[in-house]
Amino acid sequence: MRTRRTLALAAVAGGMTLLPGAASIAAQELEPVKPLRAVAGAGLNIARPVGEFQDYVGTGWGLSGHFALRLDPAGVINLRADGGFIVYGHEKKRVCFSSTVGCRIELDLTTSNNIGYFNFGPELAVPGGPVQPYFNASLGFSWFGTVSSVDGIGSDDEDIASTTNFEDFTFAWQAGTGVRVPLPIGTTPIFIDLGARYNLNGRVEYLTEGGIIDHPDGSITLNPITSDANLLTFIIGASFGVRW
Repeated sequence: MRTRRTLALAAVAGGMTLLPGAASIAAQELEPVKPLRAVAGAGLNIARPVGEFQDYVGTGWGLSGHFALRLDPAGVINLRADGGFIVYGHEKKRVCFSSTVGCRIELDLTTSNNIGYFNFGPELAVPGGPVQPYFNASLGFSWFGTVSSVDGIGSDDEDIASTTNFEDFTFAWQAGTGVRVPLPIGTTPIFIDLGARYNLNGRVEYLTEGGIIDHPDGSITLNPITSDANLLTFIIGASFGVRW
């Protein structure tokens, strides 16, 4: 009787190993998880001018992105790239289409004062745990540009025309710190990413709101300002792990 039970259990066990999909499930469970090679992310920028720059402009807003490549398996030492775009001034007014058509057709004229930047350098991080701080320093460049464009009133279409009224480039460096807070979502690491950056741009020539004067004959006068243009930027965003 005991022998028959043993044979029956062995038969049932043997049958289970032959169930459809069982072998593939076992293979998936045994497949190793690919290592985490980098962290990438994006966020909302809140840019506060500091020093002399705050005498001429107010708080700016924009977007940023970053990519931190791990140089060691744990992710303590990384090579990080940061890039972003900030609008620190904005004007919008209604204008006539042209001197020949007159104001029977009107357009929206928008002028935007912008900063674009890109930096590259090392990052030191403390991986693991519920809060993961990091520190970075980098070198790069900043672009200060004022761009005017026209489009139809209330139109969501692309601009009819645009031009860069004034621009300046400068070498810059950045120092920053932040924390990554991991979220328990899926197998791909996802983090809330909160940080602060000090952007040292040095002396730059740039336009501010009201820095372009329009004349009745259609000509314009530019009134650029030259000053230090340093920023303290706060970033609220998210990042995720990259495996390969």
